[in-house]
Amino acid sequence: MNIRSLTRGDGAVIGAAVLLFIASFLDYFSADCDGSFCDKIEMPNAWDTEKLQLILPTVFLTGIIGAALLIIGRFLPEGRKFGAVTLPQFGTSLLVVSLWSAVWAMIVAPDQASMGAGAIIALIASLIGAVAALVSPTVPALSAPLMPAAGPRPGPYGGPQQAGYGYPGAPQQGGYGYPGAPQGGQPGPYGGQPVQGGQPQDAQSHGGPQGAAAGAPDPNFQPFWFAVPMARPLFPEDGSPQPIAELAPGTWYLAVEQRGQALVAQTQDGRRGILQDTSNIQRG
Repeated sequence: MNIRSLTRGDGAVIGAAVLLFIASFLDYFSADCDGSFCDKIEMPNAWDTEKLQLILPTVFLTGIIGAALLIIGRFLPEGRKFGAVTLPQFGTSLLVVSLWSAVWAMIVAPDQASMGAGAIIALIASLIGAVAALVSPTVPALSAPLMPAAGPRPGPYGGPQQAGYGYPGAPQQGGYGYPGAPQGGQPGPYGGQPVQGGQPQDAQSHGGPQGAAAGAPDPNFQPFWFAVPMARPLFPEDGSPQPIAELAPGTWYLAVEQRGQALVAQTQDGRRGILQDTSNIQRG
């Protein structure tokens, strides 16, 4: 479980779930009254199921469970489904149901009572959770990683520490595939052009519909470093469906070859495999 798989939108969903849990213990209704009679009125919260029978399961538990399913789904391999939907999709649906239930509870509230702090906070929290879950994949500010990728740590006595393997910008002596190789350096792999300062050029896609494993390598491809926005599986080069590794956000990997729309990636321990989903990757 890698916390770097979470995005800022996921952080908003977690915050919304916490607000929902807190609001469930607050008075859901309030009454306008004068005099000593007000002290005798005891307003229920969501856990008072004798007076509020459906508020707890439809507004609070639905939203909290939806947020939990969405977050759990972030730590599973991308594309893993339970039935016809993924866990994030199911969790998003529950968050929308929680928002609608909170709005409907306000509409049908008794005339002699007004909405209390619990109802107002629940409405705000369910709105934040539903909107964050729905728009996060399309809004760059929300789809960015919740925790930034780890950079080079300071060395002893406050001096800068050189970046090691797996981080672009490490001072290498023209090594294979590392950003920062000297201009006009050694020729790239597979007969490609030399790596120019570690800046990758746009790779051309020449793969057919047979999939990444069967696609022909691009002879003009130049290796580059990249990071994934969320956990993604790495499949064997022979086309087997069982992943051999999982690429985690916050870690830099080396792309050594392009096959169609997919990349052949190399992990820090030297394993190579096919990254089929290359959308929204961050190049080093």
